[in-house]
Amino acid sequence: MTGRFGTVPLVVTLVSLVLLLTGCPKRPATTAASAPAPGGPPAIAAPSVAAPAPSAPGPATLPPVPAGPPATVRPTTPPKPAEFSPTAALKDIHFDFDRSDIRPGDAKILDANAIWLRAHSGAQVLVEGHADERGTNEYNLALGDRRAKATLSYLIGQGIQASRFATISYGEEHPACTAHEEGCWGKNRRAHFLVKGR
Repeated sequence: MTGRFGTVPLVVTLVSLVLLLTGCPKRPATTAASAPAPGGPPAIAAPSVAAPAPSAPGPATLPPVPAGPPATVRPTTPPKPAEFSPTAALKDIHFDFDRSDIRPGDAKILDANAIWLRAHSGAQVLVEGHADERGTNEYNLALGDRRAKATLSYLIGQGIQASRFATISYGEEHPACTAHEEGCWGKNRRAHFLVKGR
């Protein structure tokens, strides 16, 4: 005979069985830990922590932007070489075959050019990049451009304002020497300076 409390254990057992079969819907999902590497130390599983609910990004949640070097100011219109003229005060530098690296001896020339540029702060400078006749026209134009930009970069590194410069590449089109031999080709692999204003 079942009494007043005789059906309670039966109901509790049925509810437990239903929960066991269906699972608890509010239980957070856990990620499986990776298996330990063979022969390595056993991995220690970190306790499972529920991820915070994503929030809408706002100005307070964005990481700070690291301060970098000042932006290089580039002219918005191409330079007009006719407005510039040569000056004996700024010496050319030269490059090795197929290279745009500033050589140590040429760095000294650029250091002297930087001194003149600091003393003549009103001068605008056009840096021409040149190549020798070997290679295609397209390749030599790109090489002349790299040489002009390497020269410009060096002078900016010496504290000369980027806004004072413009660059142009002539590739092999404006040789300083026309003989077809290394002594002449070495003279053509150069960065040349023209100025406007003083």
